[in-house]
Amino acid sequence: METGQGISTARDIRDLCVLYGVNEGAERDLLMKLAADGRQRAWWQSYDLGYETYVGLEAEALAISAFQSSVIHGLLQTAEYARALHEGALPRFGPERIALQIEAMLTRQRVLTRENPSRLAVILDEAALHRSVGGRRVMAAQLAKVLDMSALPNVDVLVLPFDRGAHPALESNFTVLELPDQALDVVFVEGLVGSTYLERADDLKRYREIFLKLQSIALDPQDSSDLLAKFIRNFSDSSE
Repeated sequence: METGQGISTARDIRDLCVLYGVNEGAERDLLMKLAADGRQRAWWQSYDLGYETYVGLEAEALAISAFQSSVIHGLLQTAEYARALHEGALPRFGPERIALQIEAMLTRQRVLTRENPSRLAVILDEAALHRSVGGRRVMAAQLAKVLDMSALPNVDVLVLPFDRGAHPALESNFTVLELPDQALDVVFVEGLVGSTYLERADDLKRYREIFLKLQSIALDPQDSSDLLAKFIRNFSDSSE
């Protein structure tokens, strides 16, 4: 069990609770439930995503707070936009692998529309609106989806315009995942050399403060929606 090569049974958990002095009650019941859930195969395990840990945390998150410096957040992407991102990446996947990646991304997005959905707060740098990923038609449809999703009661999208100048998250993408109260919250930081999960209290405090700062200097929800609508019109009125 310690090496991850075996799966704990309900009896294992019961015996370990006795050994470690975990009294009968809510805490032991939770551990027993986690053991039972751990024996079930999660939907994302069949997609060979390479970021299964993040998807598992995202699926459990009560709230998701994210900053994106150059592209639209995955929970808001259209299939065409995501395909264009994959086609521009290195190493480049084959068509079948890309199709599976997109299918998994669209399945991830159900966390926003399921019963008891996650709360999503996304701050997009204005650069993400300018970057014509997939061409003008794809961008018009992509930004229209962002605008539609921002109308959901559990989704907030703010735009951080260029004229705000320097800010604490330049050249960074990060997501703060607020997990159920029995678990630790996590910061997921993305980069070209890999991704990092931060769980220390100091790191969580720092990234929450950064997110609050970004919220304070971003456009308000109405002005953000108006700017999105302006970009949609510009992309729609221009030819490919």
